[in-house]
Amino acid sequence: MPDQPRQLALDLPVAPRFGSEDFLVSPSNEEAYARIEAWPDWPDRVLVLTGPPGSGKSHLAAIFAERSGALTLPVAAVTAQAVPDLAAAHALVIEDADRAEGRDEAALFHLLNLARERGLSLVVTGSSPVEAWGLATPDLRSRLRLAPGIAVAPPDEALLKVVLVKLFLDRQLVVDTSVVDALALRLDRSLARARDVVAALDREGLSRRRRITRPLALATLAALDGSGEADSDEAEDEEPEAET
Repeated sequence: MPDQPRQLALDLPVAPRFGSEDFLVSPSNEEAYARIEAWPDWPDRVLVLTGPPGSGKSHLAAIFAERSGALTLPVAAVTAQAVPDLAAAHALVIEDADRAEGRDEAALFHLLNLARERGLSLVVTGSSPVEAWGLATPDLRSRLRLAPGIAVAPPDEALLKVVLVKLFLDRQLVVDTSVVDALALRLDRSLARARDVVAALDREGLSRRRRITRPLALATLAALDGSGEADSDEAEDEEPEAET
C-alpha cells in the first residue's frame, strides 16, 4: 500500500488543568485529597505529601495552593536569606524536597520551626518517603518524620481509564473504548505518562488524517517506549479519514 501523505501536525500543547474540579478521586489518592480539602482544619501545620512522579501529588499541592493562597516554590528556593520572607506568608508549598541538589537543610529546618510558631500552613512534597531523602541533619529528619504524612499511590487501572477519557475529551478527540482499555492495560501507572501518550496520539492522528484506532494507539505507544515505530504495519490497517 503506498504511503499516504501526512498532514503537518502543529504541536499546540494543551496545558494540564490543576483545579479541584479536575482532580479525579480514587482509592489511591482519596486520603490525601480529603486532607487537602479539610484545610485549614488540620491536626498539624505541616503536611508531608509523597508519591512517585505522575501519581497526582503536584495536582493536590496545586489544589491546596488555590484554596489557601499558598506560594509554591522548589526546595532549592528555601535559603537562609529567604526564610524570613517565606515565614511571613500565610501558606507555602515546598516541592520536591527529596532532591538533595540545592537543598539547604538548615534553612528548611528553620522554616519548619517558624511554620509551627507562626501558624503557617506548609505542604512539603517528595517522590519517596522521608527516610529515603538522604537528609544529613538529624533534627530536620526527625521533624519531617514526626509531621503528618500521606503517601499518594500510583493510579490504578480504573483511574487511569477515567483519566485517559478526560484527556481525550480535553483535546476534543473521540475514541473507541477499546483504545482506552488497551492503553490502560499497557501504560505505566503515571498520570503524566497518560498525558504524554494522548498528546502523541493527537499529533499522530492529525498527521495521518485518520481517527485514533487501537492499532494506531498501540503502535504509537510502542514508538514512545522505543520498542517500535508509530508508522508500523499494525498502524496502517485502516484507510485515512476522508477529507471534508
